[in-house]
Amino acid sequence: MATHLVWLRNDLRLHDNTALYAACRDPNAQVLALFIATPGQWRQHAMSPRQADYIWHSLQALQQALAARGIALHYHQCEDFHASVAYLQTFCQQHHVSALFYNYQYELNERERDAAAEKALDRMKIEVQGFDDSVLLAPGSIRTGNGEMYKVFTPFSKAFLKRLRDHTPECFPAPGKRTPQALKHTPALHPFDYPREAFDPALFPVGEEAVLKQLRRFCHQPVADYSQQRDLPAREGTSRLSVCLAVGTLSPRQCLNRLLAEHPHALGGEGGAAVWLNELIWREFYRHLLVAWPALCRHQPFVDWTDGVAWESDKTPLEAWQQGKTGYPIVDAAMRQLNATGWMHNRLRMVTASFLVKDLLLDWRLGERYFMSHLIDGDLAANNGGWQWSASTGTDAAPWFRIFNPTTQGERFDQHGEFIRRWLPELHEVPDRDIHAPQAWAKKNGKTLDYPPPIVEHKEARKRTLAAFEAARKR
Repeated sequence: MATHLVWLRNDLRLHDNTALYAACRDPNAQVLALFIATPGQWRQHAMSPRQADYIWHSLQALQQALAARGIALHYHQCEDFHASVAYLQTFCQQHHVSALFYNYQYELNERERDAAAEKALDRMKIEVQGFDDSVLLAPGSIRTGNGEMYKVFTPFSKAFLKRLRDHTPECFPAPGKRTPQALKHTPALHPFDYPREAFDPALFPVGEEAVLKQLRRFCHQPVADYSQQRDLPAREGTSRLSVCLAVGTLSPRQCLNRLLAEHPHALGGEGGAAVWLNELIWREFYRHLLVAWPALCRHQPFVDWTDGVAWESDKTPLEAWQQGKTGYPIVDAAMRQLNATGWMHNRLRMVTASFLVKDLLLDWRLGERYFMSHLIDGDLAANNGGWQWSASTGTDAAPWFRIFNPTTQGERFDQHGEFIRRWLPELHEVPDRDIHAPQAWAKKNGKTLDYPPPIVEHKEARKRTLAAFEAARKR
């Protein structure tokens, strides 16, 4: 009897799992699943403890769901990707595996690991099948007329939408119960040798039933108002599904098909559904870029000359930024939200990133790593793409001379300070009209606030940053 192995990574789900579906197509094959934890590699990649905890709980839920279908999910821990390839060979030998099925990952280290695994299993005469699963369209499939990868998002998005209108990728069903095999026991899932920090399951659901329920709820009604609500951090206007996509408890195809079931005109129309679809396409854009330019995985800037910017060497302001003590309320509230929950509203990711790079003139890679080490939805492609956009170092980035004013950003997107007060309770008595410049209000009214004054003056910081970028550009 054939034995098929599904090598699980960032695809922890039953439904619409391409590799799992392919492994189960033969009704007579025994199907096994394997997850290999690599804490040493996770440390190198700065995985957040909350994401580690989310993966752990998702694995437990998936193991139970697979067991109900007669599929055993095995677990092993080793130090890094190199060791994981060695263990994979051992596991295949012990369980007489005849074919391996896995879904691609697009980061450089992961691609090197998978290439080594395929080469090793080929020597063992084991069939290997890999699939594009965490994307709507395979990297490299959307190209310019010259056959190159797009460097600008808008034409990429137009070409991407055309492909989706021509053919919408369908979802694969979850596997049925395997017969006649029955599980004698469920392999133990030992705790990771990696820090784990609890997350709020009310914000970040675990288990496919809860994840799909959140997707259906969002696509049924809130997505209609997405374009109006998504930039307001005090409102629950976003889907909060980013961690599900990062870890793979949800697929982008499930998002697309549920969206179109509720809003059939999203592929060509306007409104909230079309705007949310555009965010899914941004996610695809950054993944396609990782494959086209692997140097991005090494944290190199896409725009070469920006590597010559003379960043500030004093890291004291970095600590103030990390702790939410910069004296700019919208920045500080956002950083405290990140530290407390492992998540930050997307508009505020841009605001805080711009502040670190353009106001403090600190290397964007410091912020990129800090975000990865704290975000429950940490994802190299999206995080790197977002940081390079804000830092004006990436493809299709904000022009280097465009610098967010943190005060006016707060006034625009948290006008009455509702979000700010949620995370900065020390400003509770400051009136709405003064909440974005509380120290000026305190001085005027003879008050003392337990809140720091601004660590930089934005106008002067802007001049310094423009000069630093201009000098690098001329060099």
